[in-house]
Amino acid sequence: MLSPSLQEEPKTGNGVTAELDLDWLSLDDDEEIRWASTPHRYSVVPALLVGVPLSLVLVGIPIVAASYLQYKNTNYVVTNKGLYSKRGILSRDVKQIGFEKVQNISYSQSAIGSSLGYGSVEVSTAGGSGVELRFRSIPDPASVQELIAREIDAGKRDSADGDGDADDVLAEILVELRAIRSAVTDDGAGGDAETPTATGEDVGAERTASETAREDR
Repeated sequence: MLSPSLQEEPKTGNGVTAELDLDWLSLDDDEEIRWASTPHRYSVVPALLVGVPLSLVLVGIPIVAASYLQYKNTNYVVTNKGLYSKRGILSRDVKQIGFEKVQNISYSQSAIGSSLGYGSVEVSTAGGSGVELRFRSIPDPASVQELIAREIDAGKRDSADGDGDADDVLAEILVELRAIRSAVTDDGAGGDAETPTATGEDVGAERTASETAREDR
């Protein structure tokens, strides 16, 4: 289920809510979607500005059609564990980045995008070269960047809490082991006190007494 407060519902030109096609998305059992969207519907405006005048000579029609199909067939998803991107009209290109790999997050807006309310979020990874994943022309990119940053921080806190719990368990085990060792040591010491061991001098004294008795006889 998508959180209504985080989901940007893509709409068609007539205001009817379009359904997000997320059949391509495969999530873990404990993974939840925090945000999902197509590019902003106004992201097709630049293509319209160029394509409509050229449609008189049939050149602009492919431009407008390609922009619309790209808008309809692109999905971006943020979960509590990572980022997903799906693009492609005839084929399908899916990318995924876990939060543990994210090194830097930034967003940008062109002059048109800033006026129409869309922009791009760029994600770089540790050890990667440049931008590894880009959410293009999404609604309110600043809020999406903040959401990603919050989810990364939440994941780090959960990881730290898990490490703390593991340390507590290990500490309890060590305490139990020390108590068992102490009890075993005490029992061994008590057993030695109750059953004294004969020394070499005691054995020698016994042999001398026995030999003296035989000589007397």
